[in-house]
Amino acid sequence: MDLAVDRVSVDLAGVRLVHDVTLTAAAGRVVGLVGPNGSGKSTLLRCVYRALKPAAGAVLLGGEELHGLAPREAARRIAALPQEHSAEFDFTVAEVVGMGRLPHRRGALAGPSAADGEHCAAALRRVGAAHLAERSFPSLSGGEKQRVLIARALVQEPRVLVLDEPTNHLDIAHQLEVLALVREAGPTVLTALHDLNLAAGHCDLLYVVAGGRIVASGPPAEVLAPALLAEVFRVRATPVQHPVTGAAQLLFDRLP
Repeated sequence: MDLAVDRVSVDLAGVRLVHDVTLTAAAGRVVGLVGPNGSGKSTLLRCVYRALKPAAGAVLLGGEELHGLAPREAARRIAALPQEHSAEFDFTVAEVVGMGRLPHRRGALAGPSAADGEHCAAALRRVGAAHLAERSFPSLSGGEKQRVLIARALVQEPRVLVLDEPTNHLDIAHQLEVLALVREAGPTVLTALHDLNLAAGHCDLLYVVAGGRIVASGPPAEVLAPALLAEVFRVRATPVQHPVTGAAQLLFDRLP
């Protein structure tokens, strides 16, 4: 499903944090947002997954305005992994992942079906967390929690997946596995990433955000140019080519 952000602005506490942003994510593609801390990436994503309403503009899913959809219908189309989460009640891992099936149940009081259980077990296996199913969610490490929350988003079977720093707390092996997994799962993906090399290696298209505005967009090899990185991130970057994948990668140093 295509995702389009059309001239969206977002205000918080009377301050405009996102200014007239337009971007698109074609069906099945992985699109990344990169930018320094405080640039507006998370605020924009919160608007995309309905945690905030835009002060101007619209978010469109398959041509329909997202904020005009009923909550249940929206939850069948879009799932999110926010940067911050508050799921600290004493649920088991299986129960937390099962929450992702709620939009697919017949009614608010309907219990989980056998098929729901199968979906949840499969999602936990995909993120390498099947052995955690009966553990208390608050007892997990940060990396384990992150994998469980990714499983919860996947089991929702969304057409669009919004991820805010999905590799937080993960070791390098699980970072690579998670980014490969969300691509293989098939939904359209819009993700914010701090690691520019992960963004370059796993995204089809990048948007660079600075000061709440899009300042550059395009394929990673074109966007992650030394002059732009010096201006936006205040670092000196030397591009190199990954010897196996051929993806653009960057070596960093402080600006003199």
